[in-house]
Amino acid sequence: MTAGSPGAARPPALSPEAAASLAKANRLVELGSRPPFRTYVADLWRRRSFLWTLSQAEADEKNSQDRLGVLWTVLNPLLLVCSYYLIFGVLFGTKRNVPNFIGYLSIGVVVFGFTSSAMTKGTRSIINNTGLVRALRFPRALLPLSATLTELITLLPALGVLLVLMVVTGEPITWHWLLLPLALAIQGLILAGLVLMGARLLNISRDLGNLIPVAIRLLRYVSGVFFDIAQRMDNHPTGAHIMQLQPFALPIDLVRQCLMESQPINWHHWLVGIAWAVGLFGAGVWIFWWDEAKYGRG
Repeated sequence: MTAGSPGAARPPALSPEAAASLAKANRLVELGSRPPFRTYVADLWRRRSFLWTLSQAEADEKNSQDRLGVLWTVLNPLLLVCSYYLIFGVLFGTKRNVPNFIGYLSIGVVVFGFTSSAMTKGTRSIINNTGLVRALRFPRALLPLSATLTELITLLPALGVLLVLMVVTGEPITWHWLLLPLALAIQGLILAGLVLMGARLLNISRDLGNLIPVAIRLLRYVSGVFFDIAQRMDNHPTGAHIMQLQPFALPIDLVRQCLMESQPINWHHWLVGIAWAVGLFGAGVWIFWWDEAKYGRG
């Protein structure tokens, strides 16, 4: 009897349990499954060069369709500084008792601008790239992280102008300026964690995306962008302290401590900032990873 005849003996079929065991032994992974958390984090770290290259490319492409290109990243915050100076500094008098209010305001506008752009674009990075998510297999957290890093790279020209403005407005160059990269790293990690959480929420319900501009607008008015929180809440010192240490206001305060002589270094604020950065980034990665197998299925 030949091997291909109907009566030939066939090998026994594998049970589902045996097939799963065989696949696991050969490191095969179910399509659309969620890897273990440690494996996921290790995979993100292995792809760090891809993350940087992708972010650089997106930053270069961001203003490529505008005739002025990268100049808009400088012009936009300068126009906002002028507008806020007239409205809040002059009309509402928030510049009173604030040394070098132009520098103070400029830092708030530039630093919160990073927050606004990262939160707006990063939280939508999954739903705006559904085709990519469905077509390729990679850690989906790369997309929100790339959006945050892209906005940080885009911020660099405005930061250069900000440093020049500090000198022009009379701020001395001190060793505190060396802390600026640390302040930006703290803000970047805080935003990355929040963006990861927001991206998961928007993947669950896209309607929540309509609330993000409203939330950012509210945060702009409670994070000390154009006024001194301690002065405006001098009758409520506990509330002022809480407002200063919330994760949207604190990065602005840290940058001001770096660049302004009138804002002394407060190491307690720096420790709180590091705690926010580590805690929110770690929580963001974990919360985002929990739905890894569901992204792109809507």
